[in-house]
Amino acid sequence: MPNLGDITHCKKLGHKGRNYYIWHACIDCGKEQWVLRAHGLPLFNRCRNCAAQESSKRRNIIIKKGPANKGWKGGKYYNMGYIFVHSLVDDFFSPMAYSNGYILEHRLVMAKHLNRCLLSWEIVHHKNGIKDDNRIENLELIRGRGRHNTQMQRQITQLEKQVAILQKRVTLLEADNIALREAVTVPLTRKDLYGRVKLIE
Repeated sequence: MPNLGDITHCKKLGHKGRNYYIWHACIDCGKEQWVLRAHGLPLFNRCRNCAAQESSKRRNIIIKKGPANKGWKGGKYYNMGYIFVHSLVDDFFSPMAYSNGYILEHRLVMAKHLNRCLLSWEIVHHKNGIKDDNRIENLELIRGRGRHNTQMQRQITQLEKQVAILQKRVTLLEADNIALREAVTVPLTRKDLYGRVKLIE
């Protein structure tokens, strides 16, 4: 690790150009980093975070959160198919929220239905498998992961059976297709055609 005041060329740090960098500590938080050197001194005395805080203090900007912020988009966002809903600090269900203040909507819907906060080991399962269908009739409360895994395994087994049935149908359709192609290439007599029509009936 470099010592305070060490100087190095930018190419050794992976930058382009002919500048030199100096190892410098932030005057506010003390974070050490390589800083661009100008006239033998560091070009910046603060790290990016401290510089941004100082700049907002100078401009007297108060960062507004929630609906007061002009970039507010309603307090909902999607991640991996699930809907996350913003929870206010004084909300009854805020203990269920993550550190960023958002709750999974399907857990919130179930908690409101039960009129209590859900425990961390209680799982809310989507019956139809659609992650953003958060109607109460589509949700089921499961205690523990074992039962959830069993239900998922049951669904997988059902889907595998459906795939097997569809594969059999595809095989039969391919066989019929081959038979029809042969019928087109080989001229049939009236007797053959009449026999095939009777088979179809």
